[in-house]
Amino acid sequence: MATLNNKIDFAVIVCVNNANPNGDPLNGNRPRVTFDGFGELSDVSIKRKIRNRLMGEGHSIFVQSDDNRVDDYRSLRSRADGVLKSVGMKDEKKYRDAACKEWIDVRSFGQVFAYKGTGDDAGVSIGIRGPVSIHPAFSVAPVLDRISSLQITKSVSGEGDGTKRGSDTMGMKHRVDHGIYVFYGSMNPQLATKTGFSDEDAEAIKEALKTLFRNDASSARPEGSMEVYKVYWWQHNSPNGQYSSAKVHRLLNVCVKDGVEEPKSIEDYDIALNELSGLKCEMIDGE
Repeated sequence: MATLNNKIDFAVIVCVNNANPNGDPLNGNRPRVTFDGFGELSDVSIKRKIRNRLMGEGHSIFVQSDDNRVDDYRSLRSRADGVLKSVGMKDEKKYRDAACKEWIDVRSFGQVFAYKGTGDDAGVSIGIRGPVSIHPAFSVAPVLDRISSLQITKSVSGEGDGTKRGSDTMGMKHRVDHGIYVFYGSMNPQLATKTGFSDEDAEAIKEALKTLFRNDASSARPEGSMEVYKVYWWQHNSPNGQYSSAKVHRLLNVCVKDGVEEPKSIEDYDIALNELSGLKCEMIDGE
């Protein structure tokens, strides 16, 4: 079974202009911010976009969003039972191998198959640890003062004779006027041997990162409001890697240029890439 030969680290710079990159449902869907006012994109939202791009390129995905499904399964259990019905969950190793072979996101990010039992069935919990780890993205500069909130009319009246507005016709819409976000990730060959994650899968994720926001437009993220500016890809020369991921991730330094009080575009930032002996970085423009 082909697996990932060498450790890989990567970093991605994302430009946000007049968009809500990741709304917080616990805060009225305002853009996520840290206590220090820096913008945040959760690792879950980043993985969702990677899954969507992989699915758009024809790869089989287990965790599909309900508004972007390519099959008739409405839940994860129904998809697992329907696709792997001939495997069964009694033999955990066989089930893990089948799930990893079937779905690229399972062999990449891992998955927990935990289902309640019925009758005398005690249920099952099968965990798969994936080799691809994704960090949350954080903005380079605080965005708290760059969040605009607008009151909107969500719809016309849908009740009665139309002379009175319903209680749900008014709402709020939020956006980050400008922000540059950076996130990091790694691919672990030791864990890849457990799931069958291969060099070809790594290339597929690299392509997905380049086009992360393709076909991702919505009212919160209008077309062109979010862009992958650059992908940095470090491939080590061994499974264990020449350096730790933390040391590799520190090679990329993005900061606001001196004298710029209010950055408004990528040109207002300094991007420095340091080097480590024997480790080359592939710099890829976003598409």
